Amino acid sequence: MEVKTDVLKVADQEWKEFTLINDHHMSVSILNFGGIITKIFAPNRDGKLENVVLGFKNYEDYLDNPGFFGALIGRVAGRIEQARFEIDGKSYTVPKNEGDHHLHGGEPGFHKSIWNAQPFENNNEVGLTLTLKSEDGANGYPGNVTMTVTYTLNNDNAFTITYEGTADQKTVLTSTNHSYFNLSGNLQADIQNHEITLDSSKFVELDDELIPTGNILDVDDTVYDFRNGRLMKDGVTSDYKQNLIANHGYDHYFLFDHSKQESAVVYEKESGRTLTVTTDQPGVVMYTSNNLPEGLELPERESVRYLGLCLETQASPASIHHEGFPSVWLDKDEKYFAKTTFTFGVK
Repeated sequence: MEVKTDVLKVADQEWKEFTLINDHHMSVSILNFGGIITKIFAPNRDGKLENVVLGFKNYEDYLDNPGFFGALIGRVAGRIEQARFEIDGKSYTVPKNEGDHHLHGGEPGFHKSIWNAQPFENNNEVGLTLTLKSEDGANGYPGNVTMTVTYTLNNDNAFTITYEGTADQKTVLTSTNHSYFNLSGNLQADIQNHEITLDSSKFVELDDELIPTGNILDVDDTVYDFRNGRLMKDGVTSDYKQNLIANHGYDHYFLFDHSKQESAVVYEKESGRTLTVTTDQPGVVMYTSNNLPEGLELPERESVRYLGLCLETQASPASIHHEGFPSVWLDKDEKYFAKTTFTFGVK
């Protein structure tokens, strides 16, 4: 096992890219800029290593990164309705960067920050520890927040992301990673024939602006029922209103039942690759890249819709405005902790 480090000159900045490599030659490459995962090489059923995430061919494109490829998201992942919230009677306003709403922490946010990065190796795993201090008032958020995100890769081809944080006053916080997975390998096909199983019997209804209405819906008798497995294309071709709102696909928060150890399992038949997700988080935003800009230059090809699948494990920013949702509130000196493991296999 080893960690390789490359120094990159991007615009007027100096970035580092760290590549975690296990004994089976599976690898994960991560930038200290935005904690961005640029590449994950995982084997297919024949042992061939291929890239299974979307990333840019030219690193300068991460400076804009409209699709948030591979990035750490925060302070709050997802959309904050009307870009405002109240804490103990005091109103806070955050930037409106998607219509009248606030998306993924705003600019620069976690995804465009330079994180302090420290690689490590031991007998069982290799990893990278990233730390960042988000100042009080950054993008309108209250409190000084200290974040530590740890990426680890072991010899079971399990890649774990652990998030830890504290704030010196009450605030809102839920972080995630915005990698787009494509198990076909080197983007040989889109994700419509990926099959996914979710341990979820409920999902959050969205309005026409992709903002939660406050209603939590049952998946029964809908194309949102993934409990026994379902192809992604079912939502692409569906005329169900929620799929149409999401521009013919999924961009929805699913609440986990936590009735199984595996919260999600993705399978791609041609390559034989599987991706198993285990997490302590209450739910996941599943996004099928319905609104992915086309024509972005990736190493393997230009981007098209439905080229990647995001599984953004997190709490729900709908909890800011509605009761009954997994909370994003963080009290002063309370410890924020979240952990998600992505295990790559074959069948």
